[in-house]
Amino acid sequence: MKNASLRKIIFAALMAALTTVATMIIRIPTPTQGYIHLGDGMVLLCGALLGPGLGALAAGIGSMLSDLFAGYMSYVPGTFVIKALTAMVGGWLYLRLSAGADRRAVPVRVVLSGIPAEAVMVIGYFLYEMGMEVAMGSNAAAAATAVAVGIPMNIVQGVAGIIVCAVLLPVLSLHKGIVTAKNG
Repeated sequence: MKNASLRKIIFAALMAALTTVATMIIRIPTPTQGYIHLGDGMVLLCGALLGPGLGALAAGIGSMLSDLFAGYMSYVPGTFVIKALTAMVGGWLYLRLSAGADRRAVPVRVVLSGIPAEAVMVIGYFLYEMGMEVAMGSNAAAAATAVAVGIPMNIVQGVAGIIVCAVLLPVLSLHKGIVTAKNG
């Protein structure tokens, strides 16, 4: 019992570290001063492999650390919450789609759980950035207009995350040593 719990905690820490690395290693700058990365694939993997609770924690910490290391200090608290919620929604939906007799293929479950999860990310960053603009003195309408420019880039990032997860999860699921929400 203790050994399984320890393995799950170690795996969660590894997933947080991999999320940080995946977010930082390939960064495609966007015109909105942000960047598109592969970290969202890891965020969804955290939720699917570790479940909504521990997966949210691993995804939030890993994503937050990438913002911290990259110097995006104002995004650190928002990223932690937004990516944790993304993994939580994705993990919860993935587990629900994995239960029962009507089990779809893993990539289909990833897409069906990933779309609402990534919608949380897109909406979350829109609201967070709008709040930062308002806090700096903009009115709400001007803030909404200014940050709406980033929505298409966040959608592209979310789609990339779903694709990364849909490719990696079936491969990782074959390995019996991987700790998952079901077997951990």
